[in-house]
Amino acid sequence: MLKFVLLCALAAASRADVAEEEDVLVLKKSNFDEALRAHPHLLVEFYAPWCGHCKALAPEYAKAAGMLKAEGSDIRLAKVDATEESDLAQEFGVRGYPTIKFFKGGAKDSPKEYSAGRQAEDIVNWLKKRTGPAATTLTEVTQAESLIADSEVAVVAFFKDVESDGAKAFVQAAEAVDDIPFAITSADGVFSKFEVSKDSVILFKKFDEGRNTFEGELSKESLLSFIKANQLPLVIEFTEQTAPKIFGGEIKSHILMFVPKASSDFQEKMDQFKKAAEGFKGKILFIFIDSEIDDNQRILEFFGLKKEECPAVRLITLEDEMTKYKPDTTEITAENIISFCTAFTDGKLKPHLMSQDIPEDWDKSPVKVLVGKNFEEVAFDPAKNVFVEFYAPWCGHCKQLAPIWDQLGEQYKGSSDIVVAKMDSTANEIESVKVHSFPTLKFFPAGDERKVIDYNGERTLDGFTKFLESGGKEGGAPAGDDEEDEGEVSTFDFPRHPRSAK
Repeated sequence: MLKFVLLCALAAASRADVAEEEDVLVLKKSNFDEALRAHPHLLVEFYAPWCGHCKALAPEYAKAAGMLKAEGSDIRLAKVDATEESDLAQEFGVRGYPTIKFFKGGAKDSPKEYSAGRQAEDIVNWLKKRTGPAATTLTEVTQAESLIADSEVAVVAFFKDVESDGAKAFVQAAEAVDDIPFAITSADGVFSKFEVSKDSVILFKKFDEGRNTFEGELSKESLLSFIKANQLPLVIEFTEQTAPKIFGGEIKSHILMFVPKASSDFQEKMDQFKKAAEGFKGKILFIFIDSEIDDNQRILEFFGLKKEECPAVRLITLEDEMTKYKPDTTEITAENIISFCTAFTDGKLKPHLMSQDIPEDWDKSPVKVLVGKNFEEVAFDPAKNVFVEFYAPWCGHCKQLAPIWDQLGEQYKGSSDIVVAKMDSTANEIESVKVHSFPTLKFFPAGDERKVIDYNGERTLDGFTKFLESGGKEGGAPAGDDEEDEGEVSTFDFPRHPRSAK
């Protein structure tokens, strides 16, 4: 009996360890598994206390937690300080902050990456889609009309037998898509209202054709391809509101037209751009960017463009490594754009790499100035150990680091084999080094192996000194294996901070 009482007491004490802050569960390695068992639907934010993005998310995350709790939902929100719980961060592949994962049914092996917006309503809606029925059942015409009227995009399946193989494939597809409402109906009235005479899947949308009807053999994969190809406009404007759809979608190859929206020939160029887009649905996302808007200037800078050079076209792939492409001609016609995109899809384009001219005084200061044209010669000098900061002039973190980096350069200015350098990565690109965020710090040790070591230690003079004196061992990791910390995104504002600085 005493043993039973002790076990109960221990269990109660363990449960008490799951503290709450503003309706958000506070998890540690010691209570993580218990929280998963207690809450079948658990959204977990892995954060760093110093991370600006995490601080911005905090009130909305807490608001979402409160909304769900007030509804009596079994969905709970939790958070993990990844700087303190490094084992958990490593277990779940946390490489930037915040990283948000959804755990369902107590399973740890395959959490779903959170992929929606960062307002409380976005979080709640995403979670309800993940935990409720993947496809709503429509029995009345008014239900279907409301769903279509209230949604930018909605996918409705018309099946006389909702237990058929086609209907089951539709539900499987619905389960795989988070940001679009799905519905299914067998009601004669709904069939009649939308002039459907046979089993069909229709994507309703408030742009372009208005509706697309699926054709072909029904399967989860074919339905997902159909949705991917039709859920966005042929040409979409880049704005704060559309950014999540653009960057969170499945299409990672984007062609961008930079054009002043107020220009007299804007519509003419849009017509040409849209005409070219028709042949690349589901393959390349066509985006236009108003080059006159102040908030878009950083995007132009990222592509090495100035307002005076617009209209202009560029293409980028947003896979693990971002790669940019520039057309040979500046004339924007459907024919030219089709030719450019076809060469890209055929793998015949070479990446476009920017470089400034080499400054005459590039090596006169303690911190050497690198550009695309002299990077290889300096960074991969077999007789030198070269430590490089890849920065952006507008980056606040880079500005904070600048005086420390100058001190480091001063400290090693007389060294025969250590070089401290910097490169403006908004104006210079290197094929052998991909920079995802600012500041990025990389070490190129002496030798012929062309090794690259990412710095992931403290950004202090002492931390940098220990790193260099240890030959890149103390505070370093092979390129691509580092634990990353806070930085600013190197490209335009992603809806979710994809990676923190290296």
